[in-house]
Parts: sequence; structure tokens; C-alpha cells
Amino acid sequence: MSYRLGVDVGGTFTDLLLFDDQSGRSWRDKTPSTPHDSSEGILAGVDAICRTAGIAPEEIELFLHGTTVATNAMLEGKGARVGLIVTEGYRQILQIARSYVPGGLAGWIIWPKPEPLAALEDTFEIGGRLNAQGEEVRSLDEAGVRAALHALKDAGIEAVTVSLMNAYLNGAHEQRIGELAREIMPDALISLSHEVLPEMQEYERTLTTVANASVRPVVGRYVRNLRGKLAERGIKGTFAMIRSDGGLMSSQKAEDQPVSLLMSGPAGGVAGALWVGRHAGLRNILTLDVGGTSTDVALIENLEPRRVRTTEVGHLSVRASSLDVKTVGAGGGSIAYVPELTGALRVGPQSAGAVPGPVAYGKGGTLPTVTDANVVLGYLPESLLGGSFSLDRAGAERAVGTIADALGIGLHEAARGIIDIVNENMFGALRMISVQQGYDPRDFALMGFGGAGPLHVNAVARLMGSWPAVSPVSPGVLCALGDATTRMRAETARSFSRLARDTDEADIQAVLASMAAQVAAELASENVGDPEILFEIDLRYAGQAFEVPMTIQPDILRRDGIAGLTARFDVEHERLFTFTMDSPHEIVNLRAVALGATPDLPAAALPSGNGDPVAAKLRDHRLWMDGEERDAVIYDRAKLRAGDRIAGPAIVIEMDSTTLIEADCVGTVDRVGNILINPA
Repeated sequence: MSYRLGVDVGGTFTDLLLFDDQSGRSWRDKTPSTPHDSSEGILAGVDAICRTAGIAPEEIELFLHGTTVATNAMLEGKGARVGLIVTEGYRQILQIARSYVPGGLAGWIIWPKPEPLAALEDTFEIGGRLNAQGEEVRSLDEAGVRAALHALKDAGIEAVTVSLMNAYLNGAHEQRIGELAREIMPDALISLSHEVLPEMQEYERTLTTVANASVRPVVGRYVRNLRGKLAERGIKGTFAMIRSDGGLMSSQKAEDQPVSLLMSGPAGGVAGALWVGRHAGLRNILTLDVGGTSTDVALIENLEPRRVRTTEVGHLSVRASSLDVKTVGAGGGSIAYVPELTGALRVGPQSAGAVPGPVAYGKGGTLPTVTDANVVLGYLPESLLGGSFSLDRAGAERAVGTIADALGIGLHEAARGIIDIVNENMFGALRMISVQQGYDPRDFALMGFGGAGPLHVNAVARLMGSWPAVSPVSPGVLCALGDATTRMRAETARSFSRLARDTDEADIQAVLASMAAQVAAELASENVGDPEILFEIDLRYAGQAFEVPMTIQPDILRRDGIAGLTARFDVEHERLFTFTMDSPHEIVNLRAVALGATPDLPAAALPSGNGDPVAAKLRDHRLWMDGEERDAVIYDRAKLRAGDRIAGPAIVIEMDSTTLIEADCVGTVDRVGNILINPA
């Protein structure tokens, strides 16, 4: 037998999904996260899921992991102290940045400018210069380099970044500084900009490399600690981590380039939605990943998720490929409150998290949350996680009662108000990645997952007009499923910076072929044979300050040439911005991507039913919906059969999540167990 284990660590729960590669059988587990040391929650989950499946940990050949360690280190300012070496005259590069201030005119007055990841006192200029063609104009001042490195060593610097002007064209000076740094500071981690991001635009290249250096020690310690503890459990197979762009990279590579992990957590959910979409016959999907702390949304068109070239983390825009995921502070643990100043109900972004959690969890929480509102309304039954987790309904009612008292309304009205507000917050995030990007949400299905996604997906689908609303198999651990079912990915980039009309197609083909060989060799070193190669070409109209990435197959590029590429760009530009320009096209960056084989993991088919879900009925139920108490039915998802039709209002419970089907809607179970909800 060959087993792969996907593990996703969230703010509230750690999700695990074990897959048998041969039979397609799967086992799932949720265990409370342990923020002080994530490996404790992971190992507890590994032990539990192996017991459930009746296997030994040694039988796990692939351990695939999504993590927020790098993201949290950036957001919480817990990265390493970084020393920065730059070209003479560029010491303030991070302080000047792009002179962008968020907000309106008042932003210049009230916006507190964030501290750069590398402080000015830890930034040193060195002599030596390359011109815009990558040719040496002045030789490197090695004496000055040594002096700067000794100063950084005396200051206790943990990580060193080297980012020199035009180094993306010629990395010789950076390489030499790296050699001297390893000699003088053998314990420090060294990041060179031409290796991390070989692209033009010196600020973005410097910021990305500094971000990489900042989180390297934190991620390195985490990965090595987890790898050692897994080995103690007997898991000695491949250990890979999910990248921000939805691909996989080896844990060793992740230690060197952790900047590629900044959106690792949300990427797992999108990868899982892709797997579900392929088996359910859904090609256009909006994802709604609702956890305990936040909601992540993304768009998948024709089974291809939208990717962007920048990763937004807090106030920073790091130049690293990632899935286009938007996050809002709306989750099951989001806290409801009524500010004295306005007297209007607010929900989030503050969260009760894993500790103390919602009041209904009985772990010491005292503030009303979205989960408590769902319990009060009857949308969440009395137990979770297959009966192993009981809910305190009376406590939830007391907590939500404080909101009702503050607003002067009834208990159920207050609870429903909390749910309506959090649904609107999710709706706003979904509009950002659909309507505001030129997509009609009515052309997409809405897939809800995470612990709370299936509770809200029906209501949000009604707001969006996106049908069907989909509750996938194992929605609470879909991120872990994504970790387990995605494929290895490697990429490299180079700046090109030429007008399309002045570019010889053979020149582009030659550069792309060289880059393709490089990324193919990288995957070959990870024992990935015969990868699929894709190219990405960033284009813009001459004079613009931003570019649009275009993905293209090698054979299509050979067939259509540069003219076909620019024609595609015009179409995409008009879709995004509603206009095109007569300006000439400029090719900015070239990128080669190598993808390993897609895991051929089957989806287990359900036995066919007769359309009547009565065999799965657990009991009759009462819940509050549309302003009144209504009769409903609770079903056991494990007993549903393909073709069963569930009339709302109804609740479908399972180990890791709960699905709410609203009144005037019907949920149909497809052949592999997904529940597709449509208006009746």
C-alpha cells in the first residue's frame, strides 16, 4: 500500500487527510491547533489518523504540508534581524519604497509608515557597479564589503541580504559578497537577490529578498523540528510543502526560499477545490474557505486558478507568485460587538481563535461569536467532530443575549443579524475577486469548505447568484486534501524589457528554452520525471507601470508567435480594465514553470440511491429561518447515497463540518458525494 498524508495547520484546527493512492480510500481527522508549537497538534493528528486507518506511520510515503509559519512571522514582526548590503547611493531603498500611501489625502497625515524589514542602521552601501546591460563599470570594493560584514556580525545579525543594482542581469558581484559573507559570518543565512528574484525593479527585488531572509531562520527551525519529529514517528518518506502558487516544493527548498510559502495555507484550499471540481464536472468555481479566524476566497476559471505576481502580507507587497486569494476577518470565531459610539452591530475581525474559542466550545470563551450565533439559530447541532465535541447551547444563548440586550431586540434576531453581517463580509470579498476583475459570478459555482464554509455557502450563493452552492466531500479538511493532491512546481524568471515589435521570436524561444531546462533540472533533482513545461510572459503597454502575466503553452507560442501573444493581452486588458490602447506592447519578464505529474487519485463513488434521503435521517429538528422557527431535518452525511435530494431547511452533519440547506433550496448528492445546492 502507498499512503499520502495532507496536513493543513489553521488558527483553530489542524486538518489531516490520509489517502490510499491505490484504492482511493481516505480518512480524515481534525485536532485543535497548538499555536505555541504547531508540531504538537500535527503529531497528535498523525497518531489519531493512523489509528483510525489501521496503519503504521512508517507506511506514509508522502507527507504534504500547508503552513502559515512564514505568514505569521511577517505579520507579527517575529522574523530574523536582517542585514542589507546595497549598491553605493541606495541605502534608503526600503525607506523610500514606492511612495505609496493607502487611503485618500488624509492618509498622508494619519498613516503610520511601517518599519522596513531591514533597519537603516543595518543597511550598508558598498562600492562597485554594473550598468543596465549587466557589464561591470566599477569593480567590487572587497575591502568595503569585509568592513560591512564585520559590522553586521558585531551587531548580531542573523540573516544577510545582498541586493545590488542590475544584479538580475549579472550576479557576479552578489556571488562574491555571498562568498565573503559565508567566510566572515558562517552562522548567518545568506540571501542573494539574483537567486531569489532575477527581475528588474530594484525595490521589489530588494524587498522580496529581505522578506525571504527575514523568515528563513523561523521557517528553517520549524521545518527541521517537524522533520525530526516525523522521523521519530517513523515517517521518513518525502516531506513537501505547498507553495503560495498552489504547487509543491521540497522541505529542503522551502528552507532556502520560504518567501514562496507566504500564502501556503490558503493555497491548499484552492488546490483541494480543483480536485473536487475535476471529479464533480465543475470548471468555473468561486471558493469560500471559512475557518475559525478568517475567510479566504479565490476564483477558478476553466479549472485554472487565477495567479498574481505579488503576495500581499500585511502592508507589504512581495514579488512572489501566488494564487489570487483575498482574505477577510470573518470566521466561525469572529467576535460580535456593539460599539458604544455608533450602537451598530459589528462582527470581526477580532477572533476568539482556538483559545479560548467560542463560548459554545466550553473552553473559557465569554464573547459572542459567529459560531455561537449558529448554535442559537439551530444551524449547528449539539455536537461536532462525530460526537466527540459537545456544544454548550445555554452558554451560546447567554453570550448572544448580550448583543440582543445592547440592540434592544430578540435573541434570534440578534443571532441572525450576526450571521447576516458575516455573510455580507464574505460577499464583499467574493465581489473583489469576481466582479471587480471583470467576471460575472453567475457563471460560477460557489464551493464552501473549511469548518464553517458549508454553513454559510447557501446564503452567500444567494447573494452572489452563484449556483450551485457546493458542499464538497470532507469540507472541513479540504485544505489538507489540496495539500495531498497537488503537484510539484518549480519556476524561474528573467527580465526581458523589449518592445514586442522590435523582438525576434527566436530570441524569446532561446531564452525560454534555457529557462525550461533549468526548471526541469530542478524537478529532476526531486525525482520528478518528465515535467510539464509552461511559460508565462508579462506584457504591458509601453509607458505603463504595471504588467499583466500571460500563461502560454510552448506549442501555442510557436504556432501563434508574438502577434498571437499581444492579441491575447489586448483581450485580457479589456476584460480587466474595459479598454485597450494604441501604444506599442512591451515584453517585460519571461518565466518558465515546470509541473510534476498530477496525482492520479480516484474519487470514491457512492452507491446509488433512489432519490429519497430517508435512510440518512437522524431526527427532526427546529431552527430559526426567515424570521420564524421552522421544522427541519438533520441528516447523517455518511449515509447519503448518490442521487439523494434533500429539501431545505435541512442540516447535514459529518465529522468535520456541517452543511446548512436553506428553505426553498434543494441539495442533490452527486456520484462522488458532493452536495450541490440549487434554488428549489
